[in-house]
Amino acid sequence: MSVSRTLLGLLEVGPSHGYDLKRAHDELFRSERPLAYGQVYATLARLLRNGLVDVEGTEAGEGPERKRYAITDAGVTDVAAWLSTPENPQEYLHNTLYTKVVLALMSHRDAGQILDAQRAVHLESMREFNRRKQSGDLADQLICDHALFHLEADLKWLETTAGRLAELGQRVGR
Repeated sequence: MSVSRTLLGLLEVGPSHGYDLKRAHDELFRSERPLAYGQVYATLARLLRNGLVDVEGTEAGEGPERKRYAITDAGVTDVAAWLSTPENPQEYLHNTLYTKVVLALMSHRDAGQILDAQRAVHLESMREFNRRKQSGDLADQLICDHALFHLEADLKWLETTAGRLAELGQRVGR
């Protein structure tokens, strides 16, 4: 995810302080790892330097002055271009799990055990996402659905690979 463009998108709604941007980001996008304040302010400094935001004003606070950032026309253009550009599908052409299976077969280890262990981890993750989905709001439900669909695809791959271990073992010289 592009933090800079996400912050620009939030600023397109209206000017905001870094603290409020961080809070809005964490609330809207529910990342497992919330943004650090340092990352927000470093990103805003970079956006300011690149002419994508301006400081609209400053306010005195209990600590340092609070700057209110506003998106520039160049920032709006950047966000529009980013939003209209489709994301490349994530390709799994070099997959660590596939590598482990091949190496297990080559060394005469039980590749089926590797697949079974991975299946168990995936199923546990699916249970956790389903629990989270049941108690979450719409944003949480959609985020969990995305993760669940990916896990389902992984499980299908695990089953397909398990059914072809003998053939793969012959191909890798076992």
